[in-house]
Amino acid sequence: MSNKVIALKELLYKMADDQLIIGHRNAEWIGIGPVLEEDIAFGSLAQDKTGQSWNLYQLLEKMGGANADKAAFGRAEKEYKCCHLVELPIGEDYAFSLARHFYFDHAEYLRMDALKSCAYPDLAGLAKKFHSEIKYHVFHANTWVKNLCHGTEESKSRMVSALAYAFPYALGIFEPGPHEDLLVAENLFIGEHALREKWIGQIADILSPLGISLNMGSLPILGGRYGYHSEHLAPLLQEMTAVIRLEDDSMEW
Repeated sequence: MSNKVIALKELLYKMADDQLIIGHRNAEWIGIGPVLEEDIAFGSLAQDKTGQSWNLYQLLEKMGGANADKAAFGRAEKEYKCCHLVELPIGEDYAFSLARHFYFDHAEYLRMDALKSCAYPDLAGLAKKFHSEIKYHVFHANTWVKNLCHGTEESKSRMVSALAYAFPYALGIFEPGPHEDLLVAENLFIGEHALREKWIGQIADILSPLGISLNMGSLPILGGRYGYHSEHLAPLLQEMTAVIRLEDDSMEW
């Protein structure tokens, strides 16, 4: 397998794993959201994310990887490449899930915009499809962040606190992989550093008019891209794979 293919597969796995895990986390709000509309909205977000992960796992299968179900549910924890942000539990405060949604979907919107020019046509095609879906996710996130910041003193305080708490985890989205230079050189991806700079500018354009400034000196919470995860991923994988393990005892989880 060429280094170019290895680099591309690494990029695809971290994207697919991010989408799969945040899809499951978003789905946990179904039935317990603060208003019925948000039950529906987070259910829709979850469906989109899980569907996008399935498309990416299928692309990996086409490149010689395991079938999509095995890739999603049949790997050991250390083989997952998701960032820590998507692993965190939803907790009891809706503001955190909105902050995660805001950070992650802005990053994904910019990632897919960049990947529309990817030299690998199959990924470029998926990126165009995903980009059109994620623009609605970004619109939803922006709307609710603004609503809470323009609401009561308490709602703004909770939103600001959630954004501050989630920010170092969000920086971990942009952890570069070991083949980053090759991805850039082969015109497969613009690179995580360039993506992060675009993202910081974009979220600042939303947050600055709300009177919110972020601590740019925050240290990113890293490790997920190399298989070093938070304590929250293993129990989530156990829960996600409970049914499939009843049918296939060869599954790791």
